Amino acid sequence: MKRLFHRAAVVAVLALFGVSAAAQTPPNVLVVGQIAEPKSLDPHAVTATNDFRILVNLYDGLVRYKDGTLEVEPALAESWTISDDGKTYTFKLRQGVTFHDGSAFNAEAVKFNFDRMLKDDHPFHDTGPFPLSFNFSAVEAVNVIDDSTVEFKLNEPFAPFLSNLAYPTGLIVSPAAVEQHGKDFGRNPSGTGPFKFAEWKSNQLVAAERNNDYWDGAPALEAVVFRPITDANTRIAEMMAGGIDIMVEVPPDNLASFRSDANLNVVEQAGPHVWFAILNTKEGPFADKLVRQAANYAVNKETLVNDVLQGTATVAAGPIPPAFNWVESSVEPYPHDPERAKQLLAEAGVENPKITFYVTEGGSGMLNPVTMGAAIQADLQAVGFDVAIESYEWNTFLGRVNEGLEGKADMAEMAWMTNDPDTVPYLTLRTEASPEYGGFNSGYYSNPEVDELLAKARTSTDQAERAELYAKVQEIVHEDAPWLFVANWVQNAVTTAAVQGFKLQPSFLLHLKDVTK
Repeated sequence: MKRLFHRAAVVAVLALFGVSAAAQTPPNVLVVGQIAEPKSLDPHAVTATNDFRILVNLYDGLVRYKDGTLEVEPALAESWTISDDGKTYTFKLRQGVTFHDGSAFNAEAVKFNFDRMLKDDHPFHDTGPFPLSFNFSAVEAVNVIDDSTVEFKLNEPFAPFLSNLAYPTGLIVSPAAVEQHGKDFGRNPSGTGPFKFAEWKSNQLVAAERNNDYWDGAPALEAVVFRPITDANTRIAEMMAGGIDIMVEVPPDNLASFRSDANLNVVEQAGPHVWFAILNTKEGPFADKLVRQAANYAVNKETLVNDVLQGTATVAAGPIPPAFNWVESSVEPYPHDPERAKQLLAEAGVENPKITFYVTEGGSGMLNPVTMGAAIQADLQAVGFDVAIESYEWNTFLGRVNEGLEGKADMAEMAWMTNDPDTVPYLTLRTEASPEYGGFNSGYYSNPEVDELLAKARTSTDQAERAELYAKVQEIVHEDAPWLFVANWVQNAVTTAAVQGFKLQPSFLLHLKDVTK
């Protein structure tokens, strides 16, 4: 098995270097064209959907999203109970499961995972960072009841808890592998998932082989190879030449030609996504709300959605994506109104404000970021902004933006795929989610009323009340305009006709266990 796999991997590597214009992928090995190199294969240490698409095939969580939905179903936990006060979750674990390194999955392993993320004094906390441990900030203690029973004590009721456990930050890693590899665990991953890590060649591929002992049935595929191909034109050429079997995040310009090719299948799926530009509300021109509103009026979002993205998205009104249709919001997107933008700049007493705009060359959910950035720059300049673009590779871009924009930039492109209305605003818009607190509020937005609404919404167990609270958050944030609100995307992918059983998920994750080729 191992020898066969590595022979297949070599073929994929040859295709990577363009040895043949008609290079074909190996039989029974699925080759996926990714948009970037993963940052790490430690699910607790990363934030990008690009990385998560790999990780959900190597690991399992206690729960997972039911196929085609954001509803939660059992995974490594067979069942669970919730106390009447909503503060204690007790999970009965699946027995007989082992990690890929042969160590046992049990309640102690679960406790290790969450203590590692949440406790500064845990002996392997320094194997982090753990940027999305915010998702479990309500966890007060994880207690081992017996080998197959684990209890989570929360400090308050927390409505998104189960959904957050299904998110990739909740994937369970092997404690033995963390203990063995320490900070290098992200290059030597071990989970319980349908595929086992085999190889990572930097900037070339991440390869995983079939887990024949998978608790939910072994995959049909012998192996999966994830290839980072950062240039969209190169990904397209590889797709057409047969060098990859699946391409995620298809540029809008190529959808029509892919749809007309009988040898290819285009797959689409709506999900909760928001594409925006973070505005630096702490310093510079965007510290003034009037200037932030002016930017939102200046940019023609309809043109971006209909022409640049060719109808693959809708115009965004705020931080709550319309995919959460149970949040009934009457907030409408900012219309394109250049004269109103100029008027607001005059009211603010600002003339030709200088703006440094961070743009990424590509990244998960970023929707043609270079072209979008140039179009936004042109619209802002048309009303009087003086905009200079600085472009960065995705992981470099994330490093600069996540540290905060203070002293560096006035705005930055960003995209989030999410699992609950709580996630994006809680991690990116709360006062205490600014970078100095370890959050992603890189523009330093602060509104105590929004903070209060978010705190109340995440502890409410009444869905109708949560809907009203998030609708109010949408209204206030829209008015305060800490972001340039741009688009909500309908995700897409293209596969060869040989690929069967492939689906995109509302979670934006890439589950490959049931795919055949």
